[in-house]
Amino acid sequence: MIANLVQLAAEEEQNPLIPPGPELLVGAIAFAIVFFFFWKKLLPNINKVLEERRAAIEGGIEEADAMKVEAQSVLEQYKAQLAEARHEAARLRQEAQEQGATLIAEMRAEGQRQREEIVAAGHSQLDADRKAASSALRQDVGKLATELAGKLVGESLEDHARQSRVIDRFLDDLEEKAEATR
Repeated sequence: MIANLVQLAAEEEQNPLIPPGPELLVGAIAFAIVFFFFWKKLLPNINKVLEERRAAIEGGIEEADAMKVEAQSVLEQYKAQLAEARHEAARLRQEAQEQGATLIAEMRAEGQRQREEIVAAGHSQLDADRKAASSALRQDVGKLATELAGKLVGESLEDHARQSRVIDRFLDDLEEKAEATR
């Protein structure tokens, strides 16, 4: 029993947080083997994967920057083309307005010319109709006047030359009086 007690007292003096010497030695050797394995085999693979990932990220960033520059260039080209198209549209609109104004002026001139032709033709037709009516009226008035004069005088006034002179003189006097009263 005493031996048990001595052994129990010796065990109680040992700290439970500090392992015994042989366990510490085996643990240190196992740690060294695992550390060596990680350092020689696993760490280079991990570094290689990390390096590839870093290169891929940097390449992606560079590619994104290049695409950004290209997109900016395309945007500038688009803006330039758009400005050019707007300028061209404005020029075409101005040309169309000028052509429209020219066409309107030509049509007005043509309409004015046609109107003047129609008015001139109307005046000439009116003058011709007036002359024809005047001539017909002179003949009719002359006949009626001669017949009336013949009935009043009681004899025939059939001498055409004299009859025409008398009628013309009478009608000319009437026209002069009509123009004087206007």
